[in-house]
Amino acid sequence: MKDFFKDLLETIALALVIFLALQSSVRNYRVELSSMETTLLPKDRVVVNKLVYFHVNTETIDGLVPFVDIWEDEKTLFPFHAPNRAEMIVFRFPNDPSRDFVKRVIGLPGETVSMKRGDVFIGGVMLDEPYLTKKDGDTLAPTLVPQDSYFVLGDNRGGSSDSRHWGSVPLGNIVGQVSLRYWPLSEFSIMSGNSSNVVDAGSIENP
Repeated sequence: MKDFFKDLLETIALALVIFLALQSSVRNYRVELSSMETTLLPKDRVVVNKLVYFHVNTETIDGLVPFVDIWEDEKTLFPFHAPNRAEMIVFRFPNDPSRDFVKRVIGLPGETVSMKRGDVFIGGVMLDEPYLTKKDGDTLAPTLVPQDSYFVLGDNRGGSSDSRHWGSVPLGNIVGQVSLRYWPLSEFSIMSGNSSNVVDAGSIENP
């Protein structure tokens, strides 16, 4: 009997560790509005990988090693990878961090983004966007994306409030990468990555 309780406690402890690990790395969200149509529709449920964009500043590391500067210049290091162009991300809205938005990464740090009659240009080169089903006629003057920030747009360009209106998203505001859509079941699809565990529930506003 003693061995039974010991095994039971070990199983519970292991399950708790796994749960906490998953809670810190993935989360599920519900899409509320239509700014990502037709890729993501209202009421779709998605899983977000919170770990993939984990990063650390070299200045922080240097601060932990007294009397030695390992890096001459301040940099941001990504053990996995930084946000890539065309990836869908969930982030805290810069003007109101209590709200979570979902958009697509378009411009990377240090790049210049512009638009002409709905076509997006990166450094003057037109961006191929196969995920769009319809473009609007928007025009945007050349806009420099700040360091450690990302220019984001909704796939439903005519119905999205995004970086055209309120600027780029700081890296620190990014929650994670949309990895898969699991609801409705008929639309189950892997967006990127390999996360498949749903831990927590929330909602995304994407006006």
